[in-house]
Amino acid sequence: MKSPLVTVIGVVVALAGLLFTLQGFGVIGGSAMSNTTTWSVLGPVVLIVGVVLVVRSRR
Repeated sequence: MKSPLVTVIGVVVALAGLLFTLQGFGVIGGSAMSNTTTWSVLGPVVLIVGVVLVVRSRR
């Protein structure tokens, strides 16, 4: 399933997960997501989903 579209979607999802993680841990401030345990947990999950999408789309 080598699909460039799935790869791009996976990269976007992974970057969103990274952003959510950094906001959850308080590295990036200025939003309601900052210093929130919910995003500290969900962010890495979203990041892993994005990485899995990229890896599976490249096989």
